[in-house]
Amino acid sequence: MNRTSAVALLVCTVLTAPTGCAVTETSTVSGSESSPATGPGDTSGGIRSAGTSTSRDASDAMEAVSSGIYDLIKVKGKASDGRPGVQQCPGKDRDKYFQIFHPWSFYPTSPAELDAAMENLKEGLPRHGWKIVQYGPDTSVNKNVVLIADNDEQKAGVHITRMKKRNPPKLSLMVVSGCYQVPDGQEVEHF
Repeated sequence: MNRTSAVALLVCTVLTAPTGCAVTETSTVSGSESSPATGPGDTSGGIRSAGTSTSRDASDAMEAVSSGIYDLIKVKGKASDGRPGVQQCPGKDRDKYFQIFHPWSFYPTSPAELDAAMENLKEGLPRHGWKIVQYGPDTSVNKNVVLIADNDEQKAGVHITRMKKRNPPKLSLMVVSGCYQVPDGQEVEHF
């Protein structure tokens, strides 16, 4: 497993049920004690269905979700060029079922604007269909602030970490989809 897949899998363990990754009552923000939970509408392994799509179309959809989140930041800065990737849905045939993960970072023009960027996301996400399921400091030495939210309509979840003590300071974001199934007669394109 490459590092990006490992990060996506770790994030998946702390995202909530709409994306197929749930937080249990004993979980922590850092994900070290998290485990998938199931709920209504779950598929095998606790991953909710995101419908039918090709890998490329689903990747484009998750880039659009990330773009919408970027618009909510509302401070000047620069986003990294991270591209979405494809990962297997746990317990499913890797040639027919997949999830999209999109890791990216945001670097404000001024480090002093990092708090404003996080506050804008905390206020803006719920107005755009996102449900914030966790917000607060993680268990790291730096006490990074973490925001985890889900969007039922977009079948996506996001894990945002404000890394104020990084050089340079940044927001680290991971957008993860629910579990897609490819159309009949097609196979998952892995990238």
